[in-house]
Amino acid sequence: MAAHYVYFDHNATTPLDPRVREAMLPWLGERHGNPSSAHRLGQAAREAVETAREGVAALLGADPLDVVLVASGTEANNAVIWEVARAAGYRGEVVASSFEHPSVLRAAERCAELGVTLRLVPPGPDGVVPAAALLGAVGPETRLVCLMLANNELGTLQPVAEVAAGCRERSVPLLCDATQAAGKVAVDVAALGADYVVMGGHKMHGPLGAAALWVRPGAFFEGHQLGGSQERRRRAGTVDVPAVVGLGVACELARRELPARRAHLLALRERFERGLAEIPGAIVHGQGASRLPHTTHVRFAGLLGHDLAIRLDLAGYAVSTGAACHSGVVEPSGTLLAMGLAQEDALGAIRVSFGTSNTLAEVEGFLPVLGREVAALRAAASRAPGSHTPGSRTPEGRRAEPVAAAGPAK
Repeated sequence: MAAHYVYFDHNATTPLDPRVREAMLPWLGERHGNPSSAHRLGQAAREAVETAREGVAALLGADPLDVVLVASGTEANNAVIWEVARAAGYRGEVVASSFEHPSVLRAAERCAELGVTLRLVPPGPDGVVPAAALLGAVGPETRLVCLMLANNELGTLQPVAEVAAGCRERSVPLLCDATQAAGKVAVDVAALGADYVVMGGHKMHGPLGAAALWVRPGAFFEGHQLGGSQERRRRAGTVDVPAVVGLGVACELARRELPARRAHLLALRERFERGLAEIPGAIVHGQGASRLPHTTHVRFAGLLGHDLAIRLDLAGYAVSTGAACHSGVVEPSGTLLAMGLAQEDALGAIRVSFGTSNTLAEVEGFLPVLGREVAALRAAASRAPGSHTPGSRTPEGRRAEPVAAAGPAK
């Protein structure tokens, strides 16, 4: 086991900023109170929640009254899709890119079981969904269009503003999952033009368990979680004050520090990709498209990304794979298959995503280790032909045992 450990999986989750933790701590101890209570402790909690809401709104260029505080991006995506489908009597169509986050696709598929038609539009070979293709799938029965701002695997930025303009012409609402983008690139609801925008705290050095949904004034949304009158009756349930306080501070820090963060992350990614050019068979996906500044999705010809990620973990580096492993059988990345890659090629990818705490020295140290492990896997493959057949043997010649899903955290 490596004596050091470097975290390069910030698209999965980010470490909590110490300044965020400091703001949360009082609300985990001496400060308490239900924000819905009328007494002074409750009103102090209420004030903290509203201050956090203002921090979220400032990051998004929004009015705080249009921000709904939720527990996760998954909850927000589910809520919008379910509410729109319910209001339509589970009839009509939902149009979405085929590589949306599972919280969008699974919710839409469940609605399809109840009568909604789901139309999926694949990305192009550059990892970007063509706006014309997505809008071309919109018809008179379309009730909702879904397009994420940044793909969580590739980091490619999607043409949300262009699609939003087309949706407005067709009087169809647009749901934009900006969870992976917020805090790394500017996310302005007016510029995007979507009707629903989703973001989450733990992707930008905030806490787990706190996220937000922005709803355009006039857009339909009643909220699927019923009970009390919290969040202007759009999301019942007592607010998690510590987590929401952390979300607000994380958003405020991201807003103030965004230019510096972007420059730092871009420098790390550019140095890493220059180094990748020296590793034979390394292919960066979406390299010609606009991308998040901190994300590199790369495949290595002839290798399994799953095997490489395990070896890198043992060598002291956390990265994510581009595939999922179910019952010992490694499955290819659905994102890469949607882009038109062959299954064998789609199995060979890893995702490296940097964070604000990473350094150029860490990237410099990682590159030779990555090159060494790629070479070692290729040498093992040459000694054991067929060892990379999914579900057969590992590069070391051992039979793969059933394991839990181990794909990229979204």
